[in-house]
Amino acid sequence: MQYRRFGKTNINVSVLGYGCMRFPKKNKRIDLEKTENQILTAVENGVNYFDTAYIYPGSEAALGEIIQRNNLRNKVYIATKIPSYMVNSKKSMEKVLKAQLKRLKTDYIDFYLLHSIQDTNSWEKAKRDGLVSFLEEMKEKGVIKFIGFSYHGGKDDFKEIINDYNWDFCQIQYNYIDEYTQAGIEGLKYAYSKDIGVAIMGSLKGGSIAGQMPPSIKKIWDKFPVERSYVDWAFRWLWNQEEVAVTLSGLNDESHIIENVKLADKIKVGSLTKEELDIYKEVKDEYTRLMKVPCTGCAYCLPCPVGVNIPFAFNYYNARFFFNKKSAIFKYLFFGGDVLGGRNFLASNCIHCGKCEKVCPQHIEIIKELKNVTKEMEPWWSKLLLFMGRFSLKIKRLFDGKKK
Repeated sequence: MQYRRFGKTNINVSVLGYGCMRFPKKNKRIDLEKTENQILTAVENGVNYFDTAYIYPGSEAALGEIIQRNNLRNKVYIATKIPSYMVNSKKSMEKVLKAQLKRLKTDYIDFYLLHSIQDTNSWEKAKRDGLVSFLEEMKEKGVIKFIGFSYHGGKDDFKEIINDYNWDFCQIQYNYIDEYTQAGIEGLKYAYSKDIGVAIMGSLKGGSIAGQMPPSIKKIWDKFPVERSYVDWAFRWLWNQEEVAVTLSGLNDESHIIENVKLADKIKVGSLTKEELDIYKEVKDEYTRLMKVPCTGCAYCLPCPVGVNIPFAFNYYNARFFFNKKSAIFKYLFFGGDVLGGRNFLASNCIHCGKCEKVCPQHIEIIKELKNVTKEMEPWWSKLLLFMGRFSLKIKRLFDGKKK
């Protein structure tokens, strides 16, 4: 296993991290025996970074049980997340953290993240609610070791958030298709320049770039003289970059664990040749050509006068159709619809001013395509869903506020 320094934490983490969101199931519950075997296989092969969250059903409890049962606590680092959008009082924060420590069967958490910061608005809200001061207090007491955040917004807000606090680490979505979406390569390099450790999620784009490929893309990969799996290509691209410290993968198959560990041992920074980099570019260009909207995520169209996140909208719209991701609609609404305390930057806010179309290098008819996004990604029931989501969180916050 290869290890890399995780920014200013000075911790050496395995470049392959274990994503714990999708443990194997049996009768709709986590299959603890199977999960235990897989985690033990991962640890025995050098994986030391395990990522979970308060809202992953059963994940923290399963991980905690397996770690305690096998005396692994001093061999692994636990990363988990507090849902910033669900807490707004010290009492509610203490309740969540206490529950997490109990589930994980530990008295401290190595890497603690504010879960799903969307933009500067959700970051400011977290500060107003006292979440940052709470985390600092817990860090001083040794209950948590390092403070970070996971992120799903644009690169400009990402940089502002990075600049506004002395973060230990962060977590972003990043892969060879999403090189310029969300925080992207610019955000990755920026965080690294500040000595902030960067963990990568979405490395296989939810499995979309690890499975069956469109014929035209398969043809490009097949041109390379050395046969490689699509997972190999995806990880190779990430681990070639020194800024990537740990790459999370949902390791729910023992054969996949062994395969990925072997890759993690041999792929080094700067190992890609010009020929290989050219293959990635050709593949990405073909993906873009095949997408419903040929958006490269360059963000020249931003900022939008009314706050529409155009690359965000097109990214989920493309994922819905090209990768057949039924969950894309809900992620689009959840992350973009002001449910979590950020801004509403959905496509339906477009006022048809045309400013974006004048600067788009791809000459996309953005106004027309945003109408298509609105039609497909914001169905008739979406407003009700967003209202219910915002309302339920508001009620919870008010209820918690009375307990202060």
